Amino acid sequence: MSMIQDLEQIVTTVLPTDPSFRSIGREELERHVNQARQSALANSKDEFLLSLMRLLALPGNGHTRLIPNDAISVLPLRFATIGTTVRLLDAAPGLSEAVGGDLISINGVPTGDIEVAAEKFLAGTRQRKRVIGPILFAWPGALRHLRVSSGDDAIEYRMQSEAGQIRDILLDPKNGVPGSTVYPRSEHGRADASWTPQCFLKFKDFGQAGLLLVLPSFFDPGEAALPSAVSKAAELVRSRPDTPLIIDVRGNTGGDFIRTMPLIDAISEGAKGRRVGLLIDKFTFSAAIVFTAILKHRLGERLVLIGEEMGDGLTFFAEGGTIDLSSSGAAVRYSTAFHDWAGGRTDETTPVEIAERIVPIGTLELDRVWVAPSDDTEALKQFCSEVLGSGPIDLVERA
Repeated sequence: MSMIQDLEQIVTTVLPTDPSFRSIGREELERHVNQARQSALANSKDEFLLSLMRLLALPGNGHTRLIPNDAISVLPLRFATIGTTVRLLDAAPGLSEAVGGDLISINGVPTGDIEVAAEKFLAGTRQRKRVIGPILFAWPGALRHLRVSSGDDAIEYRMQSEAGQIRDILLDPKNGVPGSTVYPRSEHGRADASWTPQCFLKFKDFGQAGLLLVLPSFFDPGEAALPSAVSKAAELVRSRPDTPLIIDVRGNTGGDFIRTMPLIDAISEGAKGRRVGLLIDKFTFSAAIVFTAILKHRLGERLVLIGEEMGDGLTFFAEGGTIDLSSSGAAVRYSTAFHDWAGGRTDETTPVEIAERIVPIGTLELDRVWVAPSDDTEALKQFCSEVLGSGPIDLVERA
């Protein structure tokens, strides 16, 4: 099969189906489709994938995008944006001393300049781009396209450690590894790219000081573990109606928000004076954003938002599905349904079960900025100790 067939799959299935493309003019769509076709005919795989990324980023809808991870080779460097800084979270064994450092430049080009040049290839909000963008820093084909790298020459990464020490890493672009081994399809921001939730609920009971609930994911293919975890969490919350709550959905990339409604109900039914803190970050997406929105609508000023801006806004297109492109090996995420949790609007594409629950939130403003990787257990322990005055703590995992 040829990459032309991959493109035709997008043109015939995604573009007419995904309602986010309704705002894009026909001439602009055709121009980008033609650019992709030229790259396919030239058999230039990296250029073809980048042209598809540009095409699918046109609506600015983060749920609609090309996911190149399975189709490309990257250098063995796992970057992620922590706060606004691109950080090396993991690397090949010989490069382990650089792990934890911040990326300063590539081949002398400042990181910020590369981010600006890469924006048009990345779908969604500023925060979404910070989540999905770091793969470009390790992808030699993308660096060539962005004119950061000239071709087969070694690529120099300049890193700065937490202590301020500068370290240069020189890597041969030919020594790549499969992109999916370093960058997961659903980027969660953890050091271990292969991380998947071992349970859907971690909790710590601090007695009268408060209750911590960590909810790492709402995606449950087996459809049994998540309802069980939600039921357990709701039971805990209802048993302590006056106890302050801290709920952590950082790194929660979504799933099925409807299955979380029993927990939302339990939290909402608590005493009117109960304080509820919700930890969010740029790796909080989809159903976890909806979870946040409904809680904010129910609790109002009682809900304190802590962390950083989430990965998407409150108005977006979602649902849909994923298409695997058999020739290039990439995947396409497309949307079919309109969500507007800002204004509470629906349209003919909004599923009934979602439309029945959509409420107008307006905006979600942070009450306290706090940034730490979602797998930094020590930072979470310290945060809980400070907020709840509980002293040193240990997290207890429960399924």
